Amino acid sequence: MASNRLDQFDKIVKMGKEGQMALNDYWIDFALYTSFEYWLMVSFLIVPLIYLFFKIDKSKIFFMGFYGYSIHIFFGYIDLFGRNSGLWNYPFPVIPMLPGLSIDSSLIPVTFMLVYQWTLNYKKNYYVYTIMTSAILSFIFKPLLVALGLFKMYGNINYFHLFVCYLIVIMIAKFITNVFLWTERRYNNPKNH
Repeated sequence: MASNRLDQFDKIVKMGKEGQMALNDYWIDFALYTSFEYWLMVSFLIVPLIYLFFKIDKSKIFFMGFYGYSIHIFFGYIDLFGRNSGLWNYPFPVIPMLPGLSIDSSLIPVTFMLVYQWTLNYKKNYYVYTIMTSAILSFIFKPLLVALGLFKMYGNINYFHLFVCYLIVIMIAKFITNVFLWTERRYNNPKNH
């Protein structure tokens, strides 16, 4: 029985490998790297990082970097779940093996980092402004990506589902950041030593 189970698992792994090879071939066969859409996706990867370099509050760089990294990681998990479940995908990936790279690794984390930084600097409510940002990204930016053919949704998935994904990520990232800030204050306070 264990042998049969492992054989089935090996078949699943092989199907995943064949699927990835098909995506790689699609990327090369259609010369996606020469298209306007491809270079737009490249700009979604590079431009936000350059902008962040100049706009990030250097006095809070590790704090903001940790928060941005949390956003990146949790969006990466949700994106991987969505792609593996056949709910959505990116027809013009910068790198075929990482279809959501430019959106999940740069544009979205940088956007939320700058919103969070702004809420801190101007003493605004994090939740109000990140929820508004999530709504803009879900109901304006994602439909624009769909219209440009840069993002495809399948089955019953809709923009409200994407909005809920954004909400989940911003709540988790804020919670984890707060836990680490609390821990740092608690254990780096000279009075506690």
